[in-house]
Amino acid sequence: MKLTPAERFWSYVKKTECCWEWIGCLNESGYGILNINRRLVRAHRYSYEIHVGAIPEGLTLDHLCRNPACVRPDHLEPVTLKENCRRGVRDLIPHYSGQAAKTHCPKGHPYNDENTYYNKKGHRTCRSCLLQRCDTLYKTDPAFRAKKIAYAKKRGHPERNK
Repeated sequence: MKLTPAERFWSYVKKTECCWEWIGCLNESGYGILNINRRLVRAHRYSYEIHVGAIPEGLTLDHLCRNPACVRPDHLEPVTLKENCRRGVRDLIPHYSGQAAKTHCPKGHPYNDENTYYNKKGHRTCRSCLLQRCDTLYKTDPAFRAKKIAYAKKRGHPERNK
């Protein structure tokens, strides 16, 4: 007899006094993963969705217990990626916690909403410094320049001045 996705989910959960531990397969970061309809999903996200509801658009789940294998829905809070990364850096990596408190990049540009870029891993970069690096590469590296020109043409943008 084939188990439903919810039954399969519960077969990999071990409830403790604090967390609901995922005892199934874990990814390299320690998060539980589950195959639902031939699609890999993170177990904590599946748990939140079946117990609470849809994860709000643009938000990610923060483990309040700091245990990535926990699937207990009341240990999960929807927050922005920026907030999740800030909390994780502060709580998990003390020697990096000073980075999150910095208000300016090493060149003095402010870390604010307009001037800060967050990559997929949540690392922040100063937009001003990033644009300066790109401009320098564009002017000095022919391969970089050719790649940017080809990309701009593909997207229908005119070539920028030298």
